[in-house]
Amino acid sequence: MDYSDKVFDHFTNPRNVGEIEDASGVGEVGNAKCGDIMKIYLKVSDDGIIEDVKFKTFGCGAAIATSSMATELVKGKSLEEALKLTNQAVAEALDGLPPVKMHCSVLAEEALRSAIADYYRKQGKDPEALLGCSCDCSSCHCEH
Repeated sequence: MDYSDKVFDHFTNPRNVGEIEDASGVGEVGNAKCGDIMKIYLKVSDDGIIEDVKFKTFGCGAAIATSSMATELVKGKSLEEALKLTNQAVAEALDGLPPVKMHCSVLAEEALRSAIADYYRKQGKDPEALLGCSCDCSSCHCEH
């Protein structure tokens, strides 16, 4: 498989790895049956800015690289800006992914949305009304 230099860089030197103990929101997508599991932790300021973001990913190099890039793309952004991040934008920021690995960028987008949904739930807000779905992605699909 052909991977870009950016994919190799984010796989071999992933950014924002770890967890946030007192996270404002946590999102996890994937399952062991699918092969990739991503967990994203957010620390959100009072004015809705993502101050810190960390991830833990169990999966292939592309899954780790997309998690790393997604966290880089949303750090310092507002929740509204972060919600606009698409899997395509993650893949483009990595200078592309092989077609069979595009699902990794989808998981990165879904893990981020799931963490934001968790944040909204903790704030007493209905994430479905704000995001258009519950962001419980594992209950919707897993077709790898």
